[in-house]
Order: sequence, then structure tokens, then C-alpha cells
Amino acid sequence: DHTMPLARPTGQIPDAAWTSGFREMTEPWKGAVGCLGVAVFFAMTIGIISWQALEQSPEEWVLRGRTGGMLWERRRGALLLRVLPAGRTVAVIAVGGVPATEPPPPRDRCWHDGRQFCYTWEEDAELRLSLEPPPTPATECYGVRWTPLRPDVMLKDCFSMANVSWYGGASIRAQRWPLNSAESHAQPFVSGDFSKNPVGYGPVLERYFLGSTGVTVTVAPDVPLFLSLESNRHFCLETPAGRAAVPLRYLLCVSPDHLVLAQGANPPTHTPRLFPSYRSPIWQYYGPAGSAAKIKRGLKSLAKKLKRHQLQEGVLALGERCTAILAAAVRPDHVPSERRKRHDSTRAWDPSLIKPLQLSITLSPYTSIASPLFLRSLRDSEVASYWLSLQPRFGGCSVPLLTTWKGRLCARLNVTSKAALSWYLARARHLRQALGATYMVFEGAEGNAFLEQAVPPPAELAGDQYTGVLAAALAMLGNATVISAGARSSHLPLFVQMSPLRSDWSHAGLKGVIPSVLHYSLLGYNFFVPDAVGGSLDSDTPGDPELYVRWLQIVTFLPVMAFSTPPWLCCDAWVLNLTRQCIQRHRDFVVPLLIKYSEEWLRLGYPIFRPAWWLSPTDPTAFTIEDEFLIGDEVLVAPVTEKGQTWRDIYLPGEGHLWMDTNTAHVFDGGTTLRNYSASLAEVPVFVK
Repeated sequence: DHTMPLARPTGQIPDAAWTSGFREMTEPWKGAVGCLGVAVFFAMTIGIISWQALEQSPEEWVLRGRTGGMLWERRRGALLLRVLPAGRTVAVIAVGGVPATEPPPPRDRCWHDGRQFCYTWEEDAELRLSLEPPPTPATECYGVRWTPLRPDVMLKDCFSMANVSWYGGASIRAQRWPLNSAESHAQPFVSGDFSKNPVGYGPVLERYFLGSTGVTVTVAPDVPLFLSLESNRHFCLETPAGRAAVPLRYLLCVSPDHLVLAQGANPPTHTPRLFPSYRSPIWQYYGPAGSAAKIKRGLKSLAKKLKRHQLQEGVLALGERCTAILAAAVRPDHVPSERRKRHDSTRAWDPSLIKPLQLSITLSPYTSIASPLFLRSLRDSEVASYWLSLQPRFGGCSVPLLTTWKGRLCARLNVTSKAALSWYLARARHLRQALGATYMVFEGAEGNAFLEQAVPPPAELAGDQYTGVLAAALAMLGNATVISAGARSSHLPLFVQMSPLRSDWSHAGLKGVIPSVLHYSLLGYNFFVPDAVGGSLDSDTPGDPELYVRWLQIVTFLPVMAFSTPPWLCCDAWVLNLTRQCIQRHRDFVVPLLIKYSEEWLRLGYPIFRPAWWLSPTDPTAFTIEDEFLIGDEVLVAPVTEKGQTWRDIYLPGEGHLWMDTNTAHVFDGGTTLRNYSASLAEVPVFVK
């Protein structure tokens, strides 16, 4: 470093000519002037560089389309999706796994193609952006493809939640709408069972996310995907490290028309689709289950009680255990010979014993390793043909992949085997006929048994392909079939069974019903069986009549009403009368609406159950409303979900529309909020447009 010499303590500059004075300078003064020149030079250089840096934009266009484009932001190392001419940023994507501070140039290897942008972070990853064919003229789509250049590179793109509400993706234990307030660590994007993994993802998910700014994110189906949710910050798409060059690929689409974007999870099709059929209500059987004879008497007794209480319509639903007991009774070929005589009296099941009620039975793709079914396949060396198995690397016999199901060690049906699927479907049809059942429920469709045991799955069963293959097979049983999970199967004529909820007022209980309804419907699963009125999982305060009533008021407006506890066992006589009224309202008012809007769903792909922002897509107030829902465009349901309240604020969407309260016939303007609106325990606010 150069330092200026100390000034002389006394004296003044001699009164002489400059040239003579300069010649008479001492050596220290000459050095000082030289250092000063060098300092001035460096200062000017730094100033020029700083001026250039300030003048240079922190954002740089890397790919431009017709109505917008992608930019690179240097400061955060992020991709920006921006629409024109307003210049509004609709998505901010923070890039992980590469040196974010290194700004890409305007063009790299793809400079010759104006529809692509390519850039390589040396030895880390390659980024390729491309303009993709849009589904409609008003939409513009951008393909994003990250390719790791080393196996240890973990690709991670995080979508900011700042000023954006996000919907779709995965169902979670305590469902929220939007996803912004949800929290989840990075884990495989695979459907799961909350009873096995409460912090995992739920039974219905799609690789589709919708942002309130008019943008969608759709991840390619073959990407081994991890998802994390960080409350009110971002959600992140990741690919696991350690795999050889597995790319992260997704599609960004932006449109001013939210109706077009909402079709992304369930695009319309010209292929005819059956409308799933299910009678309501469902009465779950929880009576004696020790033997077929006891189940038979229990069903008959429940049918008589329902008739006595004037509730003699709908379906009696048997769980998997009761179904298995009755199945053994009507199929004695699966029962040891010494026990057949005891089953003769119950073999002839008569469905007329419960008429006019219908019967629903429950099956699963699991079998106990102690069952005659599994032991026979083991004896006949057909384990790999019928059950998921681990294939040996160096020859030898296949080993069944064992897992737990309802506390038992089990094998799981091999859905990649045509022989196994044909056998399973034939067995289900035979059982349905033998028991005179109208409906069949299939549990255990969710999850990846290989990933649960940290075993790499075969390519044909990667991710959620087990659920998809099983759903496609079960759809061949007809439209009176219920499945417990959904993944890329919303186009099939199946009902989806929602996850059990807690008997409380939390988001894991009553407050989670409407967010789950909106989530399922947005992803294309409009026909679902909600959890039983009052919740089916125990809580600290069981048997709450107020909770039962508020729950009943919500499910009245859903596709199916389900009960595990009959109203005469939980509540006073007035609740029993209210239940009759709700069942009638569901039959006379709700079912015609569902039929009407199911046709629109099949034709246009619009969800049947819609959020408030569906009619107010530019009103930020509507983006976070999770305790109201629309049926189509003409009915708004605004139940009470807070304990002890007999009033609530109600947002009426759709500026310029008029809404009439069906209870009072009062009319209100859309685009407004009704403050402290009355909602007594005996009524639910419902408005028609």
C-alpha cells in the first residue's frame, strides 16, 4: 500500500516559479506525487466499473415469447416469468443446485434458435428453456429442463409465495387452501396413507400447481420428484442426488383466463366418460363382526333401526374385515374342509334382508402371508406372478416384498401382471355377485411399497404408477366403484374415498373438509366420498352434537353423505329430524346440481366445486377464503366451522352479480362481504345467484 508522507511541520511554499520549484523538490515529494497519480488512476478505474455496474440492469431477458417471457435476476439467482405489456411478474423461481451468482449470457449454445435458451454451469448443470405449444391461443407455455452434469448435483427450484397464492399439488394431513400456510419437509411426491405416515402426503395428488397470478406449473410424469412446502415462503421441486443425470422437467403456462388454467389438471376430452354413480347416504356398519351369522344379524338389525327412524334409504357399507368374513362364508372353496359345515348356514346371503337399502363391500390389494391365498401361490411357485416381489440380481428365486396392512404382515397385488389383475378382477366380480353388493370400495391403493422400504422400484412402478394402473383396472368393474387414492386417474369413472378426519374443529378435522373439497375438485376428482359426519378418528372431545350438526350441514352439499354414527346415537331428537331434512335437501336440491355441472366438467374440464376466486379472479380477498365453496357458478355454501359461533363473515364473489339467501330471500350484491351474518345452529347460509 502507498501512504502519503507526513507534511512538514513549519514553513510555507517558496514564492518561485512552478518549474523551478518542481526541480528543487526533494525525493519524498516526488514519490508522493507519483503515488497520488496511481491513486487517481485506480479511483477513476473503479468509478468507471461501478458506473457500468449501476447502469447494467439486474435483470436480463433470456427468452421472449408473444405475450411475455423469462428473465434472469442476478441478485437472487432466480428465473422470473413476466407477462407483457404490463410487465407484471407472475412467478419467481429461486434456483438451487447451481452457482446462483453466475449470470447467464443472453444466448449460449442455442443462440441460433430464437425459441430456446441454453446455458451450462460448467460441471454442475445445464438449463434449457423453450417455448412450447400452448393448449389455447390465449395461453403461452415455457418448458424448463434442468440436467445435472454430475450424480451428486441435486436440482431444486423453489417457487415464491410472496404475493402469490398457490393451489393443487399434494393433499396433506391438515389440508389448507391455499397451500401457502402448509408445511412439509422434502419427501417423495407419492400418495400415502396418513395412518402410516401422518406427516407424509395424502391419497390424492397431481403434478399440477396453480398460482393466483395466472400461472400453472406442471411437472413431467416420469421425473422422480420430491416436494417441500415452507409456510408462506415457497414450495420447492427437487430431484434426488445420486441418480445418473436425471433431469428436472416442468412446464410453465400463463394466461389471463383462469378458466383455461384450471383445465390443466383435468383437460376436456372427446372420449365419452361414465358418470360415477353412488346412492346417498352411506351408513357404515360397525356392529358385531365375529362370524358371518353375526354380521348377517347385525346388518338386518341396522336396517330395521334405519327404517324405524325413517332413514331407510342409501347404502349399508361393510368394512374389509366383515367383507372377508362373508366372503369366506359364500366361497367355501377357500375354507378348510373341517370348517365348511359351520359356514353352510350362512352361505346363502340374501340381499333382500336389508332392502330397500343396498350393500357396499370393501376389498384391498393386500393379502396376509398366513392366508390360504398366499400360501397356495407360494406352494405353486407363483408368488412373483401375483404379488410384488424383489427380483434377485444374480439369478435365483424372487422374494415377495412384504409390507404391513392394518397391523398384519402382507403381500401386495402385482398390478404389472396381466394374469394377476385378471384374477383379482374376476374374484371381485364373483364376490359382488355372491353377496348381492351394488358397490365395491377398494382400500390400500395409495403408496409405493418399494419406496416405503427404501428399495428402488422397477421403472413400471416408479412414483404413483401403482395407483394409476390399479385405478385403470378397477374402472373396468363399472361406475359403482370407490378407490382410496387418485393419481393421474381423475378421468376414470370412479369415486375417491377421502381420508379419515379427526372428530374436532381443527384443520385435521372439520376445518379441513372444505379445503379438501376444493383441492380434490381442482385436481379433477369431483366425485368423492367424504369422511363420515362428525369425523371418524377419535379426539379429546368425542360426541360433540354441535360438531356433528356443523359437519352434517357441509356434507349435505357434497356428492355423498356418509355416517359412521347414526344421529339417534349421538344427539337429541331435533338432530335426527335435521338429518332427515338434510338428506332430502341433498336428494332434491344438490344431486340435480351435481348432474348439471358434471356434464360441464366432462365437456370443459371445469371443477364442480369451486373456490370464491372462480367468480372474482382479480380480487385478492377471494384468494385465501377456505371456508366457503361454490357448486358450479350458481350456489354459494358458507357453513360455520368455528365452535360456538352463530354468525360469520361471508364473502359474496362476482362483482355485478346478485345473490339471494335461500333462508331469508334477502338479495345482496356480489363482490361484497357480509359482516357478522346470522347462522344459527339449525341453519347453514346458502345463496343462489
